[in-house]
Amino acid sequence: MWCVVVPHHAEGARRARHRLEASLTALVPAVTLADAVTVTAELVSNSVRHAAPLPGGVIRVAWRMVGGGIEIRVTDGGAATPPTERQVGSESPDGRGLAIVSALAEGWGVDRDGLGQCVWARMAVPAAQPA
Repeated sequence: MWCVVVPHHAEGARRARHRLEASLTALVPAVTLADAVTVTAELVSNSVRHAAPLPGGVIRVAWRMVGGGIEIRVTDGGAATPPTERQVGSESPDGRGLAIVSALAEGWGVDRDGLGQCVWARMAVPAAQPA
């Protein structure tokens, strides 16, 4: 498992993306890595926009290879309402974050733990193709 603690602001999403990419580059196909980076960015951005930080003004981002896939977990201090996928019109300037996560991940959900609220996503990693 890899874990990084990032600031609860837009810079946090950039730091988390770069750390995830550096740690998984040699382990997963490029297209899967690109999707995992996108999912991480969306989850961290949602946390910054909609949730409180953990103590110290931070967000915890963790990922691991599990069961033939990648699990990404973003933990923050929680929000007044649980994260939900929204239906937005084509002219809406935002509100697509969890729809993007839903499109790229096999599944996602929300857990509460001792740290706060954790939004997780699981992504499949395709088996290596023979040369």
